[in-house]
Amino acid sequence: MSITPMNAKAQQQTTATPPSAPARRHVDTLPYLLLLPSIVMICIIELYPFITGLLYSFQNGSLLAPGSFVGLENYLATFSDPEFLYSLGFSALFAVFSVIGSYLLGLGLALLLVQNFPLRGLFRVLLIIPWILSSIVTIVSWRWLIQDQHGSINVLLSWFHLGPIFFLSDTRWAVVSVIVIKIWRSFPFMMISLIAALQTIDGNLYEAARIDGAGRWASFRSVTFPGIYNISIILWILMTIWSVNDFETPWLLTQGGPSNATESLMILAYKDTFARNTVGSGSAVAFISLIILMVLAIVMMRFRNRE
Repeated sequence: MSITPMNAKAQQQTTATPPSAPARRHVDTLPYLLLLPSIVMICIIELYPFITGLLYSFQNGSLLAPGSFVGLENYLATFSDPEFLYSLGFSALFAVFSVIGSYLLGLGLALLLVQNFPLRGLFRVLLIIPWILSSIVTIVSWRWLIQDQHGSINVLLSWFHLGPIFFLSDTRWAVVSVIVIKIWRSFPFMMISLIAALQTIDGNLYEAARIDGAGRWASFRSVTFPGIYNISIILWILMTIWSVNDFETPWLLTQGGPSNATESLMILAYKDTFARNTVGSGSAVAFISLIILMVLAIVMMRFRNRE
């Protein structure tokens, strides 16, 4: 009996061996083992102090003894403390003016430094010096310059029969001095970030705007700012967080004085914890600051996404 090609094909399919089961997926554990030491160190350095501080905020302990559990008593006492309310107001004022001042100065310099002119690279390097120098070195140098009696600025003013200006002992001048020095330290970060964002904008958009008769302000409003809007939101969030958490600038300049005029939330938390030995109150101030910053960051990011 002859086998037709169709029957031969069917017979070949029926006699073929069944397909083998899929091989079991092998999970390579080496990358996880290599990351394990870093994860453990992060948990020790970051997570353990965070949890410990959170537990302290619900206790009435000191640096020597953890104390007993008091619930939300520390938080309620903090919100009713006039010193906390003033520190909250100063931190908000300090953050707002630091963000606005450093952003406007950084944006102005970024718009200038994206232009082609001689020694542009040198100016870029010189202008980032306030950011890369140690904060202790820069702040102590500023303190030496603006001392009330023998500071270099007051000595210079005396040559013109002006001053002296009490930058660190007058409450208003102390607030202004702290904010100005914070802006001076922060604007290079804004400038470098905005230069990078400006260089990503397509030059054809400016050419189209010029053809349509748009001037410089119209080009900035319709081309430049939309091109740097996303990075600007991120810069505002970062600078707000850094300003509220800035301890060294007001502390090294005035230690929160005069008369607590420059006492930020971080300085208040430090004083409560280490000077007054009330760890619960200091931890409560720190976590209230954390919650405020988290809410602010979430609101700004949602506003960015909606836009």
